[in-house]
Amino acid sequence: MAVASTAARPTTESPAGGNRPPVLAFLTDEQSEVALRGGLGPLVEDLQIRRGGIGSACRAMEREPTPHVLIVDVSGVEDPALALEELASVCEPDVRVLVVGDRDELPLYRRLTQELGVHEYIYKPLTRDHVARLFGPAIAGAVVERDSGGRGGRVIAVLGARGGSGATTLATNLALSVAGATRGHVALVDLNLRGGTIGLSLGIKPGSGLRVALEEPDRVDALFLERAAIPVADRVRVIAAEEAMESNPTTTAESARRLLELLRHRFNTIVVDLPSPPGPTERAVLQAARQVLITFGPDVAGVRDALALKRMIATQGSTGHALLVLNNAGLPGGLSAQLIEEALGGQPDCVLPWLPKQIIRAMNLGQPATAVSSTFRRALEPLVREVSGAAAERRKSSLFGWLRRGDRRA
Repeated sequence: MAVASTAARPTTESPAGGNRPPVLAFLTDEQSEVALRGGLGPLVEDLQIRRGGIGSACRAMEREPTPHVLIVDVSGVEDPALALEELASVCEPDVRVLVVGDRDELPLYRRLTQELGVHEYIYKPLTRDHVARLFGPAIAGAVVERDSGGRGGRVIAVLGARGGSGATTLATNLALSVAGATRGHVALVDLNLRGGTIGLSLGIKPGSGLRVALEEPDRVDALFLERAAIPVADRVRVIAAEEAMESNPTTTAESARRLLELLRHRFNTIVVDLPSPPGPTERAVLQAARQVLITFGPDVAGVRDALALKRMIATQGSTGHALLVLNNAGLPGGLSAQLIEEALGGQPDCVLPWLPKQIIRAMNLGQPATAVSSTFRRALEPLVREVSGAAAERRKSSLFGWLRRGDRRA
């Protein structure tokens, strides 16, 4: 996925909040700064340049909105790929990255531009003409996407085997924990348009944006979604609805695909809380998901339905990996761990303990369960590592490439 046609457009609100600058550069020397200003001055009215290298850029992007175009200096860096990997983890997925270095090496150029998804690389000493000819087209949006096989932001679907199995609690706390672990931008989407509780659990009042996005997808663009998304933590935004029970929202599989396509342009990870049993709209999300987390309780019906959902996901043509999450383990009167393992044919992928007082207290306070229960937080850690670790592995293969080109499957 690429930045919009011209980087010098007016700034827009970012998922992390605040306005996104059009072009931001980090350079280590004055000569390069002079050349950059001279070469890009006619294209960019608000060109921001700071003194520092890629390390400074990484630290800044942890705190600030990601610009549309980011220029970083890797001079003196022994392993630019490793440094760019760290940068990718803290930038919004649609950022366009240009690199300045001190090595005139064809293998390095090919690796940065063909394997890592960097739009352009130029080496010092910079000249105005050099900057204008090579960086100018990238900033103006004239760079043709190289490979349509890349990936966009990662979709994680959370689905309860039965009502009350803890899918919303899992989705909410997972989204917040993944954002903290990866420093990436995370969208938390509640597709329970009537009776959804993500808004309640985080103490926010959802608007009508999600329903509009699902009922009238032609009206929706990235800016609309950014305005409909509600910030709940650093780099985490919620997209939810609170429709009346007597309403009858009409959604389609195509509208869900359109929604995910737009979200993948802006967020590194999209966690979607799905109603169960899944209809056509929900199945479209399941097909697009890289991982599907199925929550179930320690009872016969929960185990049965969890296995049925796992089989359904395996047979619907999805490439996503289904993970079984046992919730409320240790519930009085519930099935023992041994019986559950026998029924599943193995251990659950994650086990969350029965913590009625803490979970209810967190809901009533409008806080995540991880904030009020260290026991719950520790139990969730393996799943957070699974989700965020897999995302990091994917970044290594194509860094900004998989982030910016979008997933064409949806």
